[in-house]
Amino acid sequence: MAFDFKKEYKEFYMPGKKPEIVNVPRANYIAVRGKGDPNEEDGTYQQAVSILYAIAYTLKMSYKTDHKIEGFIEYVVPPLEGFWWQPGVEGVDFANKATFHWIAAIRLPDFVTPDEFEWAKEEAARKKGLDTTAAELLTIDEGLCAQIMHLGPYDDEPATVALLDAFVAEQGLENDMSDTAAGRHHHEIYLSDPRRTAPEKLKTVLRHPVRARD
Repeated sequence: MAFDFKKEYKEFYMPGKKPEIVNVPRANYIAVRGKGDPNEEDGTYQQAVSILYAIAYTLKMSYKTDHKIEGFIEYVVPPLEGFWWQPGVEGVDFANKATFHWIAAIRLPDFVTPDEFEWAKEEAARKKGLDTTAAELLTIDEGLCAQIMHLGPYDDEPATVALLDAFVAEQGLENDMSDTAAGRHHHEIYLSDPRRTAPEKLKTVLRHPVRARD
């Protein structure tokens, strides 16, 4: 049976509808950085997502090619994730999506080395006719975080974020999010495909990095 990150690490991918504290370990990702409204049709964000999936599936299906990756195991491509921030904004201003800066990402198995990552970038570019130069192999060590499952449309996330923030305060903690690229960020994990899922049934993990209150 193919290794499935969502099933093997349920505590990080399947939180409940009540907030909780987790300590998220270091993980490697395919990542593309950008800025602007993610809903812009054929915009930078949607192009980035296409690049991520092209590389992700090149790696996943590599065992069916002549290119063999040492330590490879069959696995399910993990869900799309996003790290979000806005310069000069504390927290997240969902009403002003045009000011978003983001890192779109898909988690990678540990057997994907820098050399294998570069092979996949080149192979995806060749097969799909994409410019994959913006993709990078990124290691993120999130550490202490609060998270919750958001059910429903993306535009309804502020109410769930408010629940999360209230819980963080009750725990004697505070959000530890940066408004620059260097730092920790609002994090979303998209468990549903919005093209195939009714808005009211969308499942999205919302995660905030936290620290002890000053």
